[in-house]
Amino acid sequence: MTDSPSPASAASTENNAGYSILKTLRNYGVDAIFGIPGTHNLEFYRHLVPLGIRPVTTRHEQGAGYGADGWAQQTGLPGVVITTSGPGLLNALSAAGTAYCESRPLIILSPGVPEGEEFADIGSLHETKNSTAAAGAIVEWSRRVHSATEAVQAIHDAFALFRYGRPRPVHIEVPLNVLESASNCPADLLEARPVRPGQIADEANLRTAAELIRSAVRPVILAGGGSIRAGADLAALAELLQAPLVTTLNGKGALPESHPLSLGSDIRLPAAQELCNDADVLLIIGSKVGESELWGGSITPGGPVVRLDILASQAHKNVPSDVALIGDAAVVVPQLITELGRLTRPTADIDAARETLRGQARALSPVLSRIAEEAASVLPANTIVGGDSSQITYLGTASFIPQDLPHSLLYTPAYATLGYGLPASIGAKIGAPERPVVCILGDGALMFAVQEMMTAVEQGIDLVVVCVDNGGYAEIRANEEDRGITPVGVDLVQPDWAALATAFGGTGHTLDSAAEFAPALRKALDSRGLQLLHVPIELFTATPPETAN
Repeated sequence: MTDSPSPASAASTENNAGYSILKTLRNYGVDAIFGIPGTHNLEFYRHLVPLGIRPVTTRHEQGAGYGADGWAQQTGLPGVVITTSGPGLLNALSAAGTAYCESRPLIILSPGVPEGEEFADIGSLHETKNSTAAAGAIVEWSRRVHSATEAVQAIHDAFALFRYGRPRPVHIEVPLNVLESASNCPADLLEARPVRPGQIADEANLRTAAELIRSAVRPVILAGGGSIRAGADLAALAELLQAPLVTTLNGKGALPESHPLSLGSDIRLPAAQELCNDADVLLIIGSKVGESELWGGSITPGGPVVRLDILASQAHKNVPSDVALIGDAAVVVPQLITELGRLTRPTADIDAARETLRGQARALSPVLSRIAEEAASVLPANTIVGGDSSQITYLGTASFIPQDLPHSLLYTPAYATLGYGLPASIGAKIGAPERPVVCILGDGALMFAVQEMMTAVEQGIDLVVVCVDNGGYAEIRANEEDRGITPVGVDLVQPDWAALATAFGGTGHTLDSAAEFAPALRKALDSRGLQLLHVPIELFTATPPETAN
C-alpha cells in the first residue's frame, strides 16, 4: 500500500494537488463551486477562499449539482461540484445524469481511496467498491488520476470537451494520497488554454445544403440547445430565409421569443410538429429531436432535412438528414449565411401559427396557463424562471412566459427530475446576481429540495419561490387513473409552506384568493431575501378568470 500523508502533514502542504486543480479552474474563470465539505475533501476546500472562489454549501450533494447547473447556464462556464468520497459522490450522480441527458457542462471533483487500497474491502471510511466506475456509468468520462499533473490535464480535457464538443459532465477522482501531497505540476500547465476556432462544416455539404435551402418556399428552422452557440447569427439566418423558427425547451430563447419569426419553444405541440413536417426544407440545428420533447408526436418531414450538429453521430438520430453539416453552430451558421448569399423572400406572417400554438398550449391546462400568464404580466423582461418536472412548468411557464435570452428557463425536459428547480435557481442567482430569479414549481418538486431554502438564506441572495400546490403528484395521479388504478401514493400531506419558509429565515405568504397572486408576486419581487408564495391551485380552479384581474 502506498503511504498517504497524515492530516497533520497534509495541513502543512499549501502547494498540493488540490491547489493545482483549483488554481487551474480559477484561471479558466470559475469563481464559485458547489458542494459540502467532508473529511476527505478538505484539501480542496483549503484553497477556495485564498483563490477567490466562492464556496456554496448546499444541504445535499444533489442540490450542489443542480446549483452548479444553474450557475453554469448563466456564466457560460462549467459548473463545478466538490463532493467527499463515497456517499457524497453518489448523492451527486442524479445531477450528473441530468447534465448528461441535457448536454450541460459539469465537473465533479471527488477524493478517492489512497493508491494501493483500491477494492481492499477493509471497512475504511466511505469505502465504495468502485467510485470511478459508478460515476463513469453516468457521465461522459470518469478518471481516477495518479498525480497533480494528470489531474490538471483532466481539467484541460474537460474544458476542451465543453468548448469544442457536446458538453456533458465529467468526473475526476483524486486519491487521497495524491490530493494531499505536494504538487508535481509545472506552473505553466495551470494556465487556461486559449480558445481556438470551432469546427467548420464540410464545404461540399455546405454548398449542397445552401442549394436545398435557397430553393425552398416553406423553410422551417427547428433549433435545440446546440443552436444557442450561434448567438445573433441564428436570428440573421431566420431573417435571411424568412423562416419560422421553433425551439425545443433546451433551445428556448436561442431566438428572442419576441422576434416576429419566433414560434417559441412549443415543439411538443401538434401545430409545431405539423409546421416542421410540412416544410419543403427543415433545418435542424443542435437538437437530437428526442422523443421526450415530442410528447408522443413525431417529426417526419415530407421534404429534405438539413442537420447542423457538433457530432456526426447526431446526423441521422431520430430524424434522418439529407445533408449533414457537422461543426460548431457558432461557426457553421455564419458559414451557411455566407454561402446562401443575398436572398429575396416575402416577409413571413406566422401570427396565425402562433395563435394556434397558444390555443393548443392553453387547452392542455387552462388553470396552469392562467397562473403562468398572470406571472408573465408581472415579471421583468430579463427574469430567469426556475422550473422543475412540475405541471406548472411544462403546462404553464414553458409556454406562457416568453424569454428573449437563452438559459432563462431552468428546466430538464429529457431527464425530467424532481428537485431541480430550487437549487438551480439559487445557482443562477449567484451566477447572474443582476437578474431577478423566480422559481415557479409544484409542491411535490419543492419538497424534493426544500432544504435548499436554507442555502438561499445563507448565501444572502434575493430569490422568489412560487409553490403551486396541487396536493401532491397530480401528473402521476392522472397517469394512475388513465390505467384504471385507484390513486395510490400521490395525494400528499402538505406542510404549512409559508411558516416553513419563515422558519428557514425567509418570508412566506399563503394566498387567500386568485386575485391576490399578481400583486403578491410583484411585492415579492420588490422585497429582499427569500420570498415564498404558497399558491393553492384550487383558488384558480374556483375563480373565473375575469374576476382575478
